Amino acid sequence: MRGELSSSQQPTSSAISDGSALDSVDGNRGLVLLMQLEHILENDALIDELGFVHPTQLAALNAQSGVALSSDAIQSAAEIMSEGTVEGSIFYDGTVFWNRDHKLAISTTELPQLYVAGQKMFFDSIKKYKSSQNHDQSLQNDVLRHSKSLLLLCCDSGTAWNSRKLVISGNPSLSLLMSELQLSTLILSYSPKSENSWSHRRWVIKHIERVSGDPSDILGEESELVKRIAEKTKMNYRAWNHLCWLVSYMSRSQMLDELKFSRKWAELNVADNCCFQLRRRLMLKISEFKPENQCGDEGLLAKSEIYKIWEDEFRWNCLLIQRYIGREALWIHRRFLFQFWLNYLSTDPCLNPSDSRSCPAVLDVADFLQKELQLLLVCLSSPGDEFEDGRVQSEHARSYFFWILKHIPFGPLSGLWEKLRGVEELKALLRESSSPVKIHLWRSFLGRPIWDDLFGPT
Repeated sequence: MRGELSSSQQPTSSAISDGSALDSVDGNRGLVLLMQLEHILENDALIDELGFVHPTQLAALNAQSGVALSSDAIQSAAEIMSEGTVEGSIFYDGTVFWNRDHKLAISTTELPQLYVAGQKMFFDSIKKYKSSQNHDQSLQNDVLRHSKSLLLLCCDSGTAWNSRKLVISGNPSLSLLMSELQLSTLILSYSPKSENSWSHRRWVIKHIERVSGDPSDILGEESELVKRIAEKTKMNYRAWNHLCWLVSYMSRSQMLDELKFSRKWAELNVADNCCFQLRRRLMLKISEFKPENQCGDEGLLAKSEIYKIWEDEFRWNCLLIQRYIGREALWIHRRFLFQFWLNYLSTDPCLNPSDSRSCPAVLDVADFLQKELQLLLVCLSSPGDEFEDGRVQSEHARSYFFWILKHIPFGPLSGLWEKLRGVEELKALLRESSSPVKIHLWRSFLGRPIWDDLFGPT
């Protein structure tokens, strides 16, 4: 059966331009279908979504599109460019392919034949390219064309990805690099966790920086791509890791915008640590900004902004912890916020609470620990339920509090023992709700002298 695809360009395949090549593949269905696939890709350069569907679904798509299919299927390569073919149009087997509105569907029953043919044509083309002395344009086009079709069928082919890098490195034009981003997007539409696709995308962005000098124009599109893919596939570490990598290319204002825009996504996906990892990366990168006079007006303004970001994040995290009980990602993020405060804010000589130009409410260690102790008591009293979220919440809270005690320097802690010793409610909750194994673990973690000083010998 035939479906028609219009284009203003004639196919440029060397296999079609050479009549002997047509004769050699005539009768080989896999190669014929591969040529049809490559024609579709050449004539619809804006394809942005690919799917592999059952033949019955393909028939339904054709029916919905209102495509009138003839009863005779294409059986030879010569038919593709036969005398009866209308100029500027190509034909493809409607029982195998569907292409409308820049979407492409391929029948799953033909994938084995397509893959075998695609692999053969690709390795033949790369062999000719490497053995050639001058690497003429036709050989480069063959490698790019056949590697593209092979990658659409098998995105894990590292050899195909590397062959594209080899060809593009010889002539890294901006248009060619942008088409590589488009290819990567197409592959990610059906394989959103493809490590090779994300890795190739980063390679392309590095070369865009070398060619254009500034890849900031595409950062917004990359951020939208990651969030769109993350909506479809939860816990997609590779996608969020790609966005974390892009942070190094962002300006300060772009990082602040990304921090703002990612907040809503994190609120709706509190169990996904990947977005919180991005926020941690952004906060660390923003904190690297250091004016020449760090304690001057400009330096204090920058530090006050960092403190405000941390304070908002800290309060927001506390709200989420109490709203979404038992979510480990929220407690992991809180550990980072504590470490960020301890390393960047608590010991900064420029952030002096007595200085009117400084931050309005810089906490000392005692105040900080007192506030965290209040949160601990709230979480330890979380009601139980059939899903045991309350029990999990109390476990995370205790682990977090002991982790704080371990990481705060001993000097600042020495003045806090009296406060902690007096919290009898804390001691009771710790003993009643903790197993002997957990108590032994935490005692070993803190050290026996500190544990005995706080809770008495056990």
